[in-house]
Amino acid sequence: MKTQRKQSQSTRQKLYRQIITVLLLIQTILIGVNAENRLQQGDSTIEVLMWMINQCIPVLKQASNLQEKQKKSLLPKHRRSEDK
Repeated sequence: MKTQRKQSQSTRQKLYRQIITVLLLIQTILIGVNAENRLQQGDSTIEVLMWMINQCIPVLKQASNLQEKQKKSLLPKHRRSEDK
């Protein structure tokens, strides 16, 4: 019973990570599209590049946090006395 619960939690967590990853990719693509629009509207390349960097920092932080959570979930856990 406990292993089924752990497997379903693991499957759910994997699905959530995949969804978050796809959303971060979409966010990054939209930043690029918006940057292209800004260039076409006449903004300078340097301004657009600075804007893109400022937009991408939160995305990189979210991706890093996701990676850290994934690493923590893959680490072996110590067995508690009640699990034995």
